[in-house]
Amino acid sequence: MKRLLIVMAVFIALFSLAGCKNAKKAKLYIYNWTYYTPQEVIEGFQEKFNCEVVYDEFPSNEEMYAKLKAGGSGYDIVFPSGDYVSIMKKENMLEKLDRSKIPNFANIDVSVLAKIAFDIGNDYSIPYMMGASGILVNKKYVKDYSKDMSIFERSDLKGKMTLLDDMREVMGFALKDLGYSVNTTDVAELEKARDLVQKWKKNIQKFDSEAFGKAFAAEEFYVVQGYEEVVFSELDAEKAKDVDFFIPTKGAPMYIDSMVIPKDAANKELAYQFINYIHEPEVYAKFVDIFYFPSINVPARSVRKNTPKYDMKDLVNCELKEDIGDNIELYNKMWQEIRIGN
Repeated sequence: MKRLLIVMAVFIALFSLAGCKNAKKAKLYIYNWTYYTPQEVIEGFQEKFNCEVVYDEFPSNEEMYAKLKAGGSGYDIVFPSGDYVSIMKKENMLEKLDRSKIPNFANIDVSVLAKIAFDIGNDYSIPYMMGASGILVNKKYVKDYSKDMSIFERSDLKGKMTLLDDMREVMGFALKDLGYSVNTTDVAELEKARDLVQKWKKNIQKFDSEAFGKAFAAEEFYVVQGYEEVVFSELDAEKAKDVDFFIPTKGAPMYIDSMVIPKDAANKELAYQFINYIHEPEVYAKFVDIFYFPSINVPARSVRKNTPKYDMKDLVNCELKEDIGDNIELYNKMWQEIRIGN
């Protein structure tokens, strides 16, 4: 009898181990910008929480929003910019956050939080990154240039430049270049910005928000409007020495991209764990070291190893894009006129 009990105990133990081994891991479905989370951060989270991350990417807020509104649900965390946080809040698409589950929120720079008008109090969003797109120049091929948008008026660089395929970014650069707000709804100002972009359009090869990093690294283009983290992630140390990144002195549209949990998220608890994990100082320092942008996580500034390509002072003339409501149709109209023939 004792022998039988021992055999049964061994069998049960082996069965239990097999069950654990074959148990399905929890899955976290993320929808984020292209090039926006280091693989080692994803792997570290998977290991720490014994789960699997399914990571989908989008190139623009507009594409992300259109997909979600068309029924592309199933994501546990999405990463919209501030103006789209505002839009998604109004559309009742977001979960109200329980901040007690995100203790690392305390690590975020209060000066960054003070800029947030799209979600005062951060009831629906947690800042992920703050920065601005800018201009990247390959100094091997372009020797003399002003650090402003006039570089796109140079016919000698025709066909060797790109602008982002992003309405608010491109129009925002034109508006700032003209001395206007990136959130203006004045028709005359928008028309002047449209005309300026059309002048730039004569010299660019295309509008591109997806492949500009790889194409710039391959030296297909010498000047691109884009995000420095996208380009520098494609370059080795030797090639990076030839690249200049600048934000125009007149300013540019600034962004605060945030982490939000959709109302229909299936794994909200794991989503909270991911959001909190991102703002662990050692984890956030990896973002800064890989992408070279300013750290909004204060403790991470003393942990990081690399110096950012730009810092807070470079954003002094920049302006956050806001939700402009129905006036977005004014921008859509101007953008369609710009894009005719493309």
